[in-house]
Amino acid sequence: MLRKLPGDHTRDIVSTVPTQVVFRPVVLNTPAIITMLVALFRALAGVVRTVWRHPVACLAVAVPAGLCLLYGWRTGLLAPLGVVSALAGWRFTSPTSFSRWVGLRLRAWWVLVWVYRRHWQPVMVVSGLAKHIGGREYLPRLLKVTCTPTADVLRVKMLAGQSADVWQERADNLAHGFARPQCRVTVGSPGRVVLTFPRRDVLATPIPALPVPPVPVVAAVPIGLREDGAPYLLKLHGTHVLVAGATGAGKGSWLWSAVRGLLPAAAAGLVQLWALDPKRMELSYGRSLFGPRYAADPADCADLLEAAVKVMQERADRYAGVQRTHVPTVEDPFVVVLVDEVAFLTAYQTDRKLKERTLAALATLTTQGRAVGIAVVAALQDPRKEVLSIRNLFPDKIALRLDEPSQVDLVLGDGARDRGALADQISSYPETGAGVGYVRLEADPEPVRVRAAYVSDTDILAMVRRYAGTGEAR
Repeated sequence: MLRKLPGDHTRDIVSTVPTQVVFRPVVLNTPAIITMLVALFRALAGVVRTVWRHPVACLAVAVPAGLCLLYGWRTGLLAPLGVVSALAGWRFTSPTSFSRWVGLRLRAWWVLVWVYRRHWQPVMVVSGLAKHIGGREYLPRLLKVTCTPTADVLRVKMLAGQSADVWQERADNLAHGFARPQCRVTVGSPGRVVLTFPRRDVLATPIPALPVPPVPVVAAVPIGLREDGAPYLLKLHGTHVLVAGATGAGKGSWLWSAVRGLLPAAAAGLVQLWALDPKRMELSYGRSLFGPRYAADPADCADLLEAAVKVMQERADRYAGVQRTHVPTVEDPFVVVLVDEVAFLTAYQTDRKLKERTLAALATLTTQGRAVGIAVVAALQDPRKEVLSIRNLFPDKIALRLDEPSQVDLVLGDGARDRGALADQISSYPETGAGVGYVRLEADPEPVRVRAAYVSDTDILAMVRRYAGTGEAR
């Protein structure tokens, strides 16, 4: 049994004076030859890595140096001058090919050394993407930098255990850290992300109406330009498209660009254009292109949608057990139903029966029409669920300028804004932002920034003069 000791005895047994514990690491004497071999291996690995990553830069230094040693300094000086003269001539005679093979590669090397690698460590630490564990600092690895005519593209290996969501949340930190106007984060291969830093905006100026295709086009029609300057083709056959945007966002540019691209196919009998224009302002300007398949009154719009349902059901009966996909022919053309402002026929419709008929027909077309060659292209201003309850039945969605950040995810799906779809930040000035939008396709969750070409009234009148009557029944 333990006995309680008096206070004086306890003071003598337990010491209250702090003591410092010193841990001395074990020192191993490494032979000098091993240290020299390790240093030599590291030097050789560094040389091989430098030559592998920067072959052109290494040749630019090695070739003149070799010529100087073999043939003297004059030859070593004349050779670089000749190469520079040849590159200058190439630059002025064929700037496109020079930029592709030389200019963009030199820029990628320059921004890698002077911008990204130089500021990589502080940006990663301040943005919270680096980790300190056990006194050691772990940084994501910058694998490669490539340049396009409009942007810098970085491929990065994330730290083990990181997710792309963490990088998407810090896109603003990365943009400001590298002094770039914007940063978009996309998922690459497992464990890797792709950072895109735009340098200039090719969509800042309006795009004139694209030429009418010389041959009938059905599957994908030219609409405008992508952010990288490449043409953008909008898929219509085999899908449905919802275009959402505030007033003046440029929804008409998307509708009329689609019509313009389909006109040769409509003239050939491979496409039928059906138009619902409850506002009587947008599609009515070229109503002659649609013939009898144009409706503006809500009752007529409901009748036209139900007629499309009958065409769909008749085709489904014929295709059952025979074929599973639609091939546009003169007998079974591809039907495109255009709805300028779908909310006028649904949420804002005071006649309950007309509203129910319209919603039922739209729901039937969007759920069953793809396989038999019927597509619905609808435009609306307010993307809330109570405005259009069948919003999720449209596989492909386009978000033009929106009023609130939360509306971006309502249109394009959860997380679209974090992946760079900043539709709420599109300029309200028509010259800068009209027609600009983010496209999210069913097959690709990553949003793509696109600007539709502006089809003016003059262009529409020219289309009417050339193609009026293509909407007549055959």
